[in-house]
Amino acid sequence: MKKSTMFSNILQTIIPKEEILPLINEAGYVDSARKFTVYDLFLFLSQAALQQWDGYRDGEKRMSSSGLATVDHSTISKKAKDVPFELFKQLLSLMIQKCNRPTRRRLRIPKELLVVDSTKITVGIGRLPWAPLKGEKAGIKLHVSLIADTGKLHKVTETTGYRPDISSCEDVLDDCFILVADRAYGKHRKFDDYLEQKQYFVIRLRDNTHFHEPELRTRKRPYAGTLEQDLTCQLGTASTLSKNRFRVVILKDPHGNPVILATNLHRPSAEKIADMYKKRWQIEVFFRWIKQHLNVPTLFGTTPNAIYGQLYSALLVYVLLKFVFDQGNAIVHPSAKLSFAEFDRLFSMNELQPEWTVYLTSNLTFP
Repeated sequence: MKKSTMFSNILQTIIPKEEILPLINEAGYVDSARKFTVYDLFLFLSQAALQQWDGYRDGEKRMSSSGLATVDHSTISKKAKDVPFELFKQLLSLMIQKCNRPTRRRLRIPKELLVVDSTKITVGIGRLPWAPLKGEKAGIKLHVSLIADTGKLHKVTETTGYRPDISSCEDVLDDCFILVADRAYGKHRKFDDYLEQKQYFVIRLRDNTHFHEPELRTRKRPYAGTLEQDLTCQLGTASTLSKNRFRVVILKDPHGNPVILATNLHRPSAEKIADMYKKRWQIEVFFRWIKQHLNVPTLFGTTPNAIYGQLYSALLVYVLLKFVFDQGNAIVHPSAKLSFAEFDRLFSMNELQPEWTVYLTSNLTFP
């Protein structure tokens, strides 16, 4: 069985056509097409991400070999422009719900780390005049939360490139997790809201942050490694001063630059707080991976529906691949275990070991 056909079969098994129909009705879209339906567009965009097609014209040439209904590129473009992208956003949420369900049952009361950040995709201003940036650039952002220890996608939202990260943070948060984020999310007065909402966090502050009435925390042993201070204080100057006192852990990065972390966690050691923040690198790896492997920087259309529909479909492919990989790696013999990068490469080249092929064709199960 060809790789592309195998993936299409897996995708149609976990999200069959009948599950998408209520979402189409909910979006208020009337799918009157017979030759190329919304579901056909969904399969097309997913295959385009997996196989890194160059656009609608390139996809037109490859549809048949991928087991998809064939139409001309203008039909695909028109459909992508017409279908509300919120539908694909809901499909991504449905895929996340299905693929993360076993983890949630095992964890009971999870307090894992939820890493939050955004990635920007830029093009020329002529391509996206509705999303202008500085100069002759235009762009959009994907705001993402990722479960650090598993690499599973948790929530996603979209904005134009000018939207500040902090303004979209609420859309991807979950108070069942500990928020871990970089300086773009370090608004002092927002910390007061998190404290009231019982949203735990570890967030890096800007190097010039003002500490109001700092007090060193009691410590039984000397600082080790790159740790320098562990204190509590109010944050900011008079105009931005936080109402509450927060814990601040200060350390050095490998280049000797200060890393200042604010948190409302008081029981973990300073070393543990530092380790939590180091998990943030996983979202950088995630952004790099989707851009290299799912064609994310290559935007096919020019309208919000076409752009965001394509991107949400690509993220859905990531969620499905991660689920298939995690389940397979837990089943196959230790000698056949792979890293996610190895699995993706071999799967894309249709060169997986026989044990993996048997798993994908016969033993793959969905929640």
